[in-house]
Amino acid sequence: MARNFKELQEEMSPERRARVEVRVNEALRTMALDELREARKLTQTQLASLLHVDQGSVSKMERRTDMYISTLRSYIEAMGGALHIRAVFPDGEVQIQRFGDETVGAEGEAR
Repeated sequence: MARNFKELQEEMSPERRARVEVRVNEALRTMALDELREARKLTQTQLASLLHVDQGSVSKMERRTDMYISTLRSYIEAMGGALHIRAVFPDGEVQIQRFGDETVGAEGEAR
């Protein structure tokens, strides 16, 4: 007989539950765009409507490996989020502010 996750979770030790929670939180921090959209409970068609594009355009965006920051910003904002760009170094992080409203190409040059 199949058991639900809640039943299995109740049988786990507190240490194991903590490890599972860490893995779940890590997975939530590292999502592809399509996974993020699905986690926000949006279909491609719904997101396309918010972006004023067709569903095929959303599909292409989600499969791209390279895009303009302005395109990514629009995608994230259509889902109710905000895009923040940060540089991560061994000794700390820096929030990048320069991009503002400027369009930045995939090569990193301002356009």
